[in-house]
Amino acid sequence: MANLPQVPTFNIPEVKLSSSSGGRNMPVIGMGTAAHPFDETVLKDAVLEAIKAGYRHFDTASLYKSEKPLGEAMAEAIEAGLIKSRDELFVTSKLWCTDAHHDLVLPALKNSLRMLQLEYLDLYLIHWPLSAKPGKIGFPVPKDEQLPMDFNSVWAAMEDCQRLGLTKSIGVSNFSCKKLENILSFATIPPSVNQVEISPLWQQQKLRGFCKSKGVVLTAYSPLGAKGTRWGTDEVMDNEALKEIAKAHNKTVAQVCLRWAFEQGLTFVVKSFNKERMRENLQIFDWELTSDDYKQINEIKQHRLMPKPEMSCWVPQLVKAYVNNSFVVWLVKASGNSRKPNRAGNTGTMHS
Repeated sequence: MANLPQVPTFNIPEVKLSSSSGGRNMPVIGMGTAAHPFDETVLKDAVLEAIKAGYRHFDTASLYKSEKPLGEAMAEAIEAGLIKSRDELFVTSKLWCTDAHHDLVLPALKNSLRMLQLEYLDLYLIHWPLSAKPGKIGFPVPKDEQLPMDFNSVWAAMEDCQRLGLTKSIGVSNFSCKKLENILSFATIPPSVNQVEISPLWQQQKLRGFCKSKGVVLTAYSPLGAKGTRWGTDEVMDNEALKEIAKAHNKTVAQVCLRWAFEQGLTFVVKSFNKERMRENLQIFDWELTSDDYKQINEIKQHRLMPKPEMSCWVPQLVKAYVNNSFVVWLVKASGNSRKPNRAGNTGTMHS
């Protein structure tokens, strides 16, 4: 494996989590591990390269099936001397809907720790504000298996996980202002983080303001639109306004999106398995966007990109075709309508 230049971790800003029991700050940029198609070997190699490049925050979930190779990569990194100990890393995982029941939360976390070969997580999130019948993990959640979440009992179990020292912080993902406010109304340990879809095309200004007022750190997933994945879109990376801004700064569109997120006070999880792009995604902290840049970004039409897990009309079927010499994939709805084509890339060049 090629040696990559070391990027000192102190160059990556960190944020304090309000309800953390361990005092471990969270690096503002994390590497995502959700991929389609999924290949354990590819992911493991990518994580090792990311650690060499300077990444210290890794985001996984039971749904992604990436916990095992991530754990193997972290163990190998320590053995190889790339990092001195696990304490240098910040690891986030998530509770899936089928385990979002009071008596299943702790066993689910223990299983994630076993897969990751860790004694504790730095952050454990409720993946979606939805429960499902216990059983096989999958996305989307079939309509006949969906259940309303008992927020009080599930959050109480999350708090128990933190008190037991199995995670240093707890939080939520994909929670609206209303659902987050509900948790905050009774929580003994408030959520430290809310991880949601945010990009220049889905800026979530209302939610950003609410989380800031409550001291909840907001983490953006798919800040680049998850181009090259089954669920993603080209719309962020191919946006003309963002391309113009990138050209003016001699930067990539990805760097513009991540710099924008950083200047909004967000943390973010980004995925690329390409070594050069991994390094590029870290090179966002020594330059600034201009007022003219913001004018263009604020004029971008807003719409959500990621389907919700309760959208059971999405069937797990890919329709493939070649258009203009490019590989194109459609996710087909049961109604027969198709989602906007997504030009799929090689796993090694994914951005999210």
